Amino acid sequence: MSSVPLSGVLLCFDDERTVAQACANHTGLALAVVERHRFPDGEVKVRLPAALPPRVVVWRGLHQPNEKLVELMLVAHAARTLGAQHLTLVAPYLAYMRQDIAFNPGEAVSQRIVGAFLADLFDAVITVDPHLHRVATLQEAIPVRDAMVLDGAPLLSDHIATQCTADVLLIGPDEESLQWVAQAARRHGWEHGVCRKTRHGDREVDIELPTLAVRGRAVVLMDDVASSGHTLARAAALLREAGAASVDVAVTHALFAEGAVALIREAGVDRLWSTDCIPHPSNAVSIVPAVAARLRGL
Repeated sequence: MSSVPLSGVLLCFDDERTVAQACANHTGLALAVVERHRFPDGEVKVRLPAALPPRVVVWRGLHQPNEKLVELMLVAHAARTLGAQHLTLVAPYLAYMRQDIAFNPGEAVSQRIVGAFLADLFDAVITVDPHLHRVATLQEAIPVRDAMVLDGAPLLSDHIATQCTADVLLIGPDEESLQWVAQAARRHGWEHGVCRKTRHGDREVDIELPTLAVRGRAVVLMDDVASSGHTLARAAALLREAGAASVDVAVTHALFAEGAVALIREAGVDRLWSTDCIPHPSNAVSIVPAVAARLRGL
């Protein structure tokens, strides 16, 4: 924790009070919870402190994002009228980043639209492992001066190292996970590889294991996001069939749709670890110290 506390206010909503309070404790920012009321027709009313300092940080993870984007619009505009001069958004999970091109005629490119929307509201954005494919930097997706990305892989790999006594084999469930798996493996000198995935729908995938020795080894499946759980479950089942001594899962963002955890467990996964980017019972690694360090550096 910095010996010199930051001046300013950290705004959060009640459902993220615990992690936001931890960040406030690390930085010295004063914590204030945004009051929220939902009307019968679905509209939302928010209430902030009556006066705000020049520096304001808003903590809002954008899982289940649609209503939260409206909340952010209301909060950001209200904060400016109440005295805020610099607004930072801490969104550990960023929604609508996957679609960065129109795959079919007429499709909205959600990354550009939502990115521009957030850039109009905030001066700085901090996130963790954004799901970017064809853009090199977060600033291309969200054009603010300070667009900062934190890496979940090193945090997860350090936790894995404390939990697995045997030599670890890190496996990514698909080619897209290579960047996270390779980074985590290098940190501890572990062997790694990725599966090949063919997707037939949101919940239908074919998986091909990498050509690595699996039998008798402690395998950890690592990815940035776990949602339906089908890819992880299929990979885990194949690893068990190949003779893995154990199969654990480590993910940055524990989205986990209904039934996903049970599906993964049934496939032979022993332990499930995630960061606290998204509140979930599997949370084992905190991003708060890393976020606090970036806030101090602004």
